[in-house]
Amino acid sequence: MRRSSDVIAEALVEEIKAGVLPVGATLPTERALCDRFGASRPTVREALAQLQMQGYATAHAGHRPRAARPSLDDILRNAGDLILEILGDAQAGAHLEQMRQFIEMGAAREAAIRADAVALSKLQQALDLNAKAIGAPEFVETDIAFHRALVSVVGNPVILSLHDMFVSQLIAQRPAHDDAERHDRIAHDEHRLIHAAVLDGDAATAVDVMEKHLARAYRNRLKAAALASAPV
Repeated sequence: MRRSSDVIAEALVEEIKAGVLPVGATLPTERALCDRFGASRPTVREALAQLQMQGYATAHAGHRPRAARPSLDDILRNAGDLILEILGDAQAGAHLEQMRQFIEMGAAREAAIRADAVALSKLQQALDLNAKAIGAPEFVETDIAFHRALVSVVGNPVILSLHDMFVSQLIAQRPAHDDAERHDRIAHDEHRLIHAAVLDGDAATAVDVMEKHLARAYRNRLKAAALASAPV
């Protein structure tokens, strides 16, 4: 038997799709929806929460929800928040690291095989900015930009969105190092090797270097976490 909240949510979604509730329009009040569907306030609130989760409504504190159309980023962000909540920080981190490995090793392979002149130019630009930022706080930002430029070569918006949401977060949350410049230089040298393999069209080497690069980064995070939790 279908829940009342599902019925309400589906009816509102159909009205948004049909333009009866235009995108940006304020949704009916909870009382109006209660009267229309003969439902309680908790049921209506659950239906509105479903709309927001599906991307068909936006809500801001102190304001009624407004009709919306879901975007890929909204759907993935909602799913990502649920994944993190269900798995927990430690387990989610391990799964995200594995996902990063699949995405970026695959991206390195694809870039070596089919990167065009425009993609290669963007990758070179990202690498140059990464080199200039060695030892500076901006290195993390340029690190993310280099990996994103590589993933962009694949041309898949779902993969790129996953990278922006999860992989970039992993890079940004890397632990601090006593010798930041040394650490940055090691990372940049690995970026350089990946870039060289892509330029040579050497997919096997690009994948191999990327795998070692990610494995080293993950081990560093684990070591930092172990040190942070060790008794003083």
